[in-house]
Amino acid sequence: MGTKGRDRSREMRAARAAELAREKRRHTILRIVGAVVIVGLLAAIAIAVAKSISGDDKPVATGKVVAPANVEDSGGFLVGDPAAPVTLELYYDYMCPACGAFEATNGEELSRLIDDGTLQVDLRVMAFLDEQSRGTEYSSRAANAYATVADADPDHVWDFHAALYANQPTEGTEGLTDDQIAELATGAGVPADVAGTFTDGIHRGWVAQMTQDAFGAGVDSTPTVKIDGQIYTGDWSTPGELTKAIEAAAAGAE
Repeated sequence: MGTKGRDRSREMRAARAAELAREKRRHTILRIVGAVVIVGLLAAIAIAVAKSISGDDKPVATGKVVAPANVEDSGGFLVGDPAAPVTLELYYDYMCPACGAFEATNGEELSRLIDDGTLQVDLRVMAFLDEQSRGTEYSSRAANAYATVADADPDHVWDFHAALYANQPTEGTEGLTDDQIAELATGAGVPADVAGTFTDGIHRGWVAQMTQDAFGAGVDSTPTVKIDGQIYTGDWSTPGELTKAIEAAAAGAE
């Protein structure tokens, strides 16, 4: 990740963090705790609903499955040094509010750990909250855009990922328009000709397949975080706690 990219990501995450801080000041601590619990329940409920779409209690992947280049056979896109001692798998949906809170709390630290060679992040995109965007299928559109960048401009995936969360729409709204998604991409360094293909939806079938595969692998809430293959059950909502777990894993790998 280049210096300009890091600065851009830092600015976007800082803006998102400032927005969250303003929201916190408008609520009491009790209401904040309650909101976090509700967010987690809503995310779990949303996945349960998606899993029940088909008769066998799994979502159905439709459309031609075109995997983007530069992703693993598992469907993950790897960010960071392959020789990093720790790998963090992250399952997420771009409309998921808890995922947005995770990014605002931990995104800057994850970037630092990637840059210093401690961490490799394995991004596992999902799209199960389409029903929460008033018919615009925002989750799938955003995930397809991510996959398109992974295919054609992998160097800017992490910055684009950060931009989508720094500008995350509220669950239950129509979400960002295709033009707004493309604008975020070009602002993150993605060439305009790549962003111009987002509306082709080339990778939407693949996104649906990855979502189905995640359900099949037992992912039942987002964000789901794994450190070296083990689900992280600690407190990611408190700044620094996830970093401590990653650094402990790195120390244990030495």
